[in-house]
Amino acid sequence: MTYVVTENCIRCKYTDCVEVCPVDCFYVGETMLVINPDECIDCGVCEPECPADAIKADTEPGLEGWIALNAKYAALWPNISEKIDPDPEAAAFDGQVGKLAQAFGTQDPAAA
Repeated sequence: MTYVVTENCIRCKYTDCVEVCPVDCFYVGETMLVINPDECIDCGVCEPECPADAIKADTEPGLEGWIALNAKYAALWPNISEKIDPDPEAAAFDGQVGKLAQAFGTQDPAAA
């Protein structure tokens, strides 16, 4: 089992999760964070720290595409190990639907 970052992180990018991660398995892109599934130790301390409720256990149904997206971008984006300011418009984007299509041009996270 691992944890994955999902759509609600897009345009929010809260990094409370990064601050508590004992293995620094978070990576940061322009619009969101991802978790490297090969580095995540499944401790789960990040999940309750996310104000946007964007971190899920990979055992939840329907997350296969998000697992692929997290793995892909963790290999491309720089590691982040310290908390930074969230997106300036995070509050407005928190809970908004359709953010994946806006940020990546697709509705399928596996195709992003």
